[in-house]
Amino acid sequence: MVSVTHSVAAQSDLEHSLQTLAEGLAADDVARLRQAVDLAQAVYDDRRLGSDEGVWDHALGMALIVAGLKLDADARVAALLFAVPAWLERGVALLEADFGSGVARLVDGISRLNRLRPIARGFAAQAATSSEKNAQETKAQVEILRKMLLATVEDIRVVLLRLASRTQTLRHFAAEPDDLRVPVARETLELYSPLANRLGVWELKWELEDLAFRFLHPEIYKDIARHLDEKRGERELFISQATNRLKSELAAAGVLNAEVSGRPKHIYSIWNKMRRKAVDFSQVYDVRALRVIVDEVKDCYTTLSIVHHIWSPIAHEFDDYIAHPKGNDYRSLHTAVHCPDGRALEVQIRTRDMHRHAELGVAAHWRYKEGGRASPEDRYDEKIARLRQLIVWRDEVADSSDWIRHYKQAAFDETVYVLTPQGRVIDLPRGATPVDFAYRVHTDIGHRCRGAKVDGALVPLNTQLATGQRVEIVLAKYGGPSRDWLNPQLGYLFTHRSRVKVRQWFAAVAQEETLAEGRAIVGRELQRLGQSGFSIDDLATRLGFAQADDLFIALARAKVSLRQLQAALRGGETAPEEQAADELAVREQRDSDVAEKGILIVGVDRLLTQLARCCKPVPPDPIVGFVTRGRGVSVHRVDCSNFENMRNMHPERVIETSWGTKADGVFAVDIVIEARDRQGLLRDVSDVLSREKINLIAVNTLSRQGQARMGFTAEVGSIAQLNRTLALLHEVPGVVEVRRA
Repeated sequence: MVSVTHSVAAQSDLEHSLQTLAEGLAADDVARLRQAVDLAQAVYDDRRLGSDEGVWDHALGMALIVAGLKLDADARVAALLFAVPAWLERGVALLEADFGSGVARLVDGISRLNRLRPIARGFAAQAATSSEKNAQETKAQVEILRKMLLATVEDIRVVLLRLASRTQTLRHFAAEPDDLRVPVARETLELYSPLANRLGVWELKWELEDLAFRFLHPEIYKDIARHLDEKRGERELFISQATNRLKSELAAAGVLNAEVSGRPKHIYSIWNKMRRKAVDFSQVYDVRALRVIVDEVKDCYTTLSIVHHIWSPIAHEFDDYIAHPKGNDYRSLHTAVHCPDGRALEVQIRTRDMHRHAELGVAAHWRYKEGGRASPEDRYDEKIARLRQLIVWRDEVADSSDWIRHYKQAAFDETVYVLTPQGRVIDLPRGATPVDFAYRVHTDIGHRCRGAKVDGALVPLNTQLATGQRVEIVLAKYGGPSRDWLNPQLGYLFTHRSRVKVRQWFAAVAQEETLAEGRAIVGRELQRLGQSGFSIDDLATRLGFAQADDLFIALARAKVSLRQLQAALRGGETAPEEQAADELAVREQRDSDVAEKGILIVGVDRLLTQLARCCKPVPPDPIVGFVTRGRGVSVHRVDCSNFENMRNMHPERVIETSWGTKADGVFAVDIVIEARDRQGLLRDVSDVLSREKINLIAVNTLSRQGQARMGFTAEVGSIAQLNRTLALLHEVPGVVEVRRA
């Protein structure tokens, strides 16, 4: 527990304040403090803050609180000079020259945190007025803001200075009431007191909560204060006497090295317990409390028996969380007893290991107090625990630079916190880009993302974001993501979630194309057989599919042959010999059907064939067959390099092949375009393909250093159509080369 000096009003003598500020510092540091006081008084003069508190009064009160926390000289000097950059041009540079880089960094950190205050104030107001429906989302946003506050600073002392500043502001409002104190109090309970709690600065947490509660609910505060019919000093005296008595009893019983400490329950905590348990003040048994920390588990139960021997236990107010730990593995003995003065006293008993776990592990004290649940995956919680350790270590670390080095190990370097144009905070892993940000806000925004502004300036979509930036996404009315985004070398996507969303979009597009292809096959057959009015659902049922879409996909992927479709339309059964032929006719690609492509294998009839994907032959390309193992004949172009390699290894498996007289339909070909990159290039290429009624089944584009390379897999009816299309593509402005792959 830390000791905090009380308000500035009690420090009427400046020299006495300087003596308090200088406690524990070397002579050189004391000289720096006096120099800082002189500069602060000269710069601040009669200036006032937005709270109407004098800047000098605030700075001095803040420095006294920091001294009470026993922070080092740099922190105390920074507290005195916190507002210098606001009124002095190049103030941070001046501070670095006169007081060192440590002070300058702390003051600059305070300035950056102050820029977050309007956002924090807005979220606090939103939390107070939000409906139950939006309460959870608002609470989550405030939680992210707390993390953003810690992530923004490079030194944990900046957070402590900010807490000291807020404490001083509330003290000022206690002395001089102002309308501003209500929103400030609300912001304090939402943001600052939980931070003080998490960082283990219990005294500041206690004062922040009590003062904020007093401003927000003055009548309830006064009512609870009336129930506390003894002064705070008298209650603390009682705790001190109870502590001394219990220590002596434990020593007499042989329980050595026991640590006994206590603190009266403060008013805000009492109200929270009354509200949570729906009880009145008389049923709150931990207004006064002791904590006993011992070496072993057996000492816990020995201590419990001694406590019940000294004071009379209260029925139904004993909990054994050692034998029956809480769900988060919190372990301790809790009991409440009646004291001779008729008032209650709560006692918690635990071992040092249990205490360490409760303070720093998954059952951290702040999780229990704030009603949250710890998550093993939440590394943020681990870092909070480490930061709380650092606050304890500061008394043991002689060199402040060593303390800073330890802090940097616990820095929040895995997450960045950026803002939407509306001020909402979005947390992303470090390395995230504007595209990741867009998908984090909404999937549709990610799909339609075409540009981004960071702090008002246009940036490339693969720019890595930093904490505190305001990001705005430029959207297209329609469209989807680019395939370039999936190229890891280009750095458009960092998060796994974004990559999954992009892949899902392209998968959905491919699914739609497959459905359209299958639907067209069914439509053509219905028209050819004169059965346009036939029910598609009945047709799907006849072929064993639950719905029409499943039939369309099966047809497009050649899992159902045209012969099976025709038989189903006629309502008859397929002959056994035709079923055998159908089994041979099933292909991985629909262009592998012998009858459809009109491929003749010399000397062989009804042999399973498939067009090779490596060279994609199209009539009247010279072709040749290669007998595969288990997949029939693979048909290649004569000049295919893959075929040359296979023929050299297995010449006995080469078979003469030619196009039949009915070699019609569509064939897949690969087209490669080399061009100078420009705006609208892809659109112009697409226009040519559309005019030629070329159906694209795959697209891959890459742009780098002003050069564009486009790869298309297109369906053409003949070589003549392909050659005409290549010639037209070559005429597109900027195109350097067009060729069939």
